[in-house]
Amino acid sequence: MSIYEALMLICFGASWPFAVIKTYRTKNVKGKSLVFLTLIIIGYICGIIHKCLYKPDAVIWLYVANLALVSADLLLWFRYRNREVRIEGN
Repeated sequence: MSIYEALMLICFGASWPFAVIKTYRTKNVKGKSLVFLTLIIIGYICGIIHKCLYKPDAVIWLYVANLALVSADLLLWFRYRNREVRIEGN
């Protein structure tokens, strides 16, 4: 297990709960990018696949946790995007 890989995932993962909570509380997705969130999810999925196939170790759970948080943010994006369209349309 690489301590640097684990630290990277911990640092990335530390910011996602704040983003998810902010989106949930404000119900505002303005400034969030569907493409960005999707690319991050693809990256975490690739990391999980790599861990499963080539280097299985405990770091996989950091990938899974980060994937869950970004996926939650993506689901909130889909839930609240219509709200943004309605607000901008008025």
